[in-house]
Amino acid sequence: MLAIADIKTLKAARCACGTLGFPSKMPGTSYGIPAFACILGAKLAQIAGTTCENCYALKNNYTYPSVIKSQATRLASLANPQWVEGMVYQILKAHGLIDGRVHRKLKSPGWHRWHDAGDVQSIRHLAMICEVARRTPTIRHWLPTREAGILAAYRKSGGIVPGNLCIRVSATKVDGAPTQAWPTTSTVHQNAPAKGRPCPAPLQGNACQDCRACWDHTVENVSYHKH
Repeated sequence: MLAIADIKTLKAARCACGTLGFPSKMPGTSYGIPAFACILGAKLAQIAGTTCENCYALKNNYTYPSVIKSQATRLASLANPQWVEGMVYQILKAHGLIDGRVHRKLKSPGWHRWHDAGDVQSIRHLAMICEVARRTPTIRHWLPTREAGILAAYRKSGGIVPGNLCIRVSATKVDGAPTQAWPTTSTVHQNAPAKGRPCPAPLQGNACQDCRACWDHTVENVSYHKH
């Protein structure tokens, strides 16, 4: 089992970075912050025809007071110097890599999604996510983002994306083409055919089931049906 410096308990980990999520759609853990804090996404949400218009993370279950409170706590926690250690501890704990006990809500250990709501806030934030991935080498991480500029600046500064983290840069227009600025991408289709690998979730109870395309570096583009 792996030891985590400074963070020794789940309570301490949650104090450092907030709680993990266990989405019913996905196999593993997730972590989300408020969608209203998205930098580019907040602007796109005001533009018709973009992939952020009518954002799913600003309605339905995301409007519950408990969800709003949890996301706000996570957003504020990004300034905590123990954020990385807290995230590492929680991910390893949930996936059974600290005490051998997998969290009861986890469908399939080994998979983590960043930002089922919200997006990368800064170069520092992206660097912290990459560090968490490096410290959890047996976990496959997936990070969807529209912040291509932050990603480019991180790489230009010498930042390295670990091999167990698949970053997918999202297209900004519904039925639009994927960006050419990054090798792994995602698009949203509605009236045009899916580009690349279509997400099978709408055909299987809105769940990933055994699909792991989003985490797979060999899948260049995943296309989601607009919802």
